[in-house]
Amino acid sequence: MRTPTRIILVLLLCFVGLIGLAGFSIYYFLDKYSYNDLYKRLETRARISAAQRFEEGTDAEVLRMTQETFLEKLPEQREYFIPLPPDADLQALSRAHEVPAELLRVIRNDGRGTAKRGLTFYAGVLQRSGPGDHAVIVSAHNYYASHHLHYLRNLLTLLMVLTTLISAAFFLYFSRRVFDPITRVTDELRRISTENMHLRLAETRADPEITALITTLNGLLDRMETAFETQKNFISNASHEFGTPLTSLIGEAEVALAKERTSAEYQETLRGMLQQADRLDKITRSLLFLARTGYGEHRITFNIVRMDEVVWSVKVLMDDLHPGHKLHVDFSLLPENPRKLKVNGNMDLLQLAVGNIVNNAIKYGAGKPVQVSVAAGNQEVIILVKDEGIGIPEADLPFIFDPFFRASNTAYFEGFGIGLPLTRNILKLHKGRIQVSSQPGTGTTVQVNLPTLE
Repeated sequence: MRTPTRIILVLLLCFVGLIGLAGFSIYYFLDKYSYNDLYKRLETRARISAAQRFEEGTDAEVLRMTQETFLEKLPEQREYFIPLPPDADLQALSRAHEVPAELLRVIRNDGRGTAKRGLTFYAGVLQRSGPGDHAVIVSAHNYYASHHLHYLRNLLTLLMVLTTLISAAFFLYFSRRVFDPITRVTDELRRISTENMHLRLAETRADPEITALITTLNGLLDRMETAFETQKNFISNASHEFGTPLTSLIGEAEVALAKERTSAEYQETLRGMLQQADRLDKITRSLLFLARTGYGEHRITFNIVRMDEVVWSVKVLMDDLHPGHKLHVDFSLLPENPRKLKVNGNMDLLQLAVGNIVNNAIKYGAGKPVQVSVAAGNQEVIILVKDEGIGIPEADLPFIFDPFFRASNTAYFEGFGIGLPLTRNILKLHKGRIQVSSQPGTGTTVQVNLPTLE
């Protein structure tokens, strides 16, 4: 049984049970009250009839008038005046007057009593007088019980049926409102596979719990996509990039062993092999680091980092790597509150990410000025790196974050195409974003957004 159906049945059974218990209680207590009330009314009539008939000095006409004026005649009302001598045969009197023998016994012993036979109710009192003891009994049908309670029972039954139907409809609507978002999330998750890992669940603000669930699942999908892409790219790129240096190493060795060579030729061959081995080592290190940054932040220590300090440390590093560069750092947009520059991150990784962007700007800037600006909003730190270099062709822009991809106009520049993919992975770990805009021959602008401390 599906969970929504099970919940509907449980709620419906509980609700109907409570309504049924309430209806039964109402009917039961009213039924008991109708019995007690009728017995009291019958006993009152019996006492008036006894006083009217047996008590001397009583104005019988006044009692009769009072009874007729203030006491309505009950349905099938009858009066019995039954002599009760000490040796009376109660069974014979019961048969003769058609009253319960047990009622006569109770009246004789207790002075008053009540009884019920079918729909007829009896109440009587013992009247002690000169002629002897008499049982004065009044009987009547319980019209309230036979009609009003019957009507109430039918009404309660009808109300229970209607309440059950209305409650079932309400619980069905309620369960759909509750489970439809979960069903939608489940259906959307089923559509996401290894072929379309970029898809995400549509967020909604209608339900905070569902919103939190969707946000959590989207975060999980982000990490899964990064891990999956990293693994896929590592395998495909490793097989592709390792091929060239390995082929060169094998070729150099085969050529060197093909015949006897001079010492200078062997040294030249070894230098070529060393160069290819060095390239293979760099590619291996880059691939491993790229893979390591793609598997989430659980292996990385995060601390409070000021991004203006990160940018300045990158500036110092570029001074050593590229003497004579034209890098300018603009701090004129720094906020007055230094807290707006602080992020939760790893200093070394952030230096590497910003360093890759600035290094590319200097390398592809063709000796032209490069400007790095730092600014901050209420919730983000913004780093802008702008150069006036060769730019990136429009057709190549969608692929610049693919590992080992290099733009078509970078053939004369050294590199492996690892920097930007690595930077993107690092920024993903820090919940940041990177945007690149460029025009060939005009330059490239890279914007980095990082969330500040909450």
